[in-house]
Amino acid sequence: MKVKCLILLISVAVLMISGCASKGYVDERMASIKTEMQDDINKMKSQASMNADEIKKLQALSQELSQKTEMALNEAKGFETYQVIWEGVVNFDFDSYDLTQVAKDNLEGLGQKMIDHPRSLLELAGYTDKTGSPKYNFELGLKRTQSVEKYMVDKFGIALYRMFNVSHGEEKPVALPDEKNANAKNRRVTLKLWGRL
Repeated sequence: MKVKCLILLISVAVLMISGCASKGYVDERMASIKTEMQDDINKMKSQASMNADEIKKLQALSQELSQKTEMALNEAKGFETYQVIWEGVVNFDFDSYDLTQVAKDNLEGLGQKMIDHPRSLLELAGYTDKTGSPKYNFELGLKRTQSVEKYMVDKFGIALYRMFNVSHGEEKPVALPDEKNANAKNRRVTLKLWGRL
């Protein structure tokens, strides 16, 4: 009987110890889950705060763009009455976008005209001859217009926003291949000054 009681007591003790161990494990696991959940909540709060900041930034940017658009529209009023008030051409040497002295001389009158008409706009179109690939010629035509722009800025102080350029590369030749000096005539930048008379 004593042996049976002893076995029973040992069994109860083992059950109690194992029960405590299970309770300890459950407590540890619950604490771990609670910590993970708190970390997730903190991350979500942080993300919500960043989203709110981003929304504020986007709203401020939207307002700034709206103001700039309004200013641009106000500035653009009256441009529908613009017409070409001066036209010219500058030519370039083979495979070059450097301005020749003749080209610079041709730009003198244009520079003074742009100073005299401070609201005028300059349209520049760059061209090349057929030598070279279309991609290369497109880039060369663009570089030629940029050379003219740079000269107008450096020599006359013309603001870049008053000049608009485009490259046609080898497209739209002014002289056909069978014409005398056709390639030289096609290496050019055409200039159109738009303004009010």
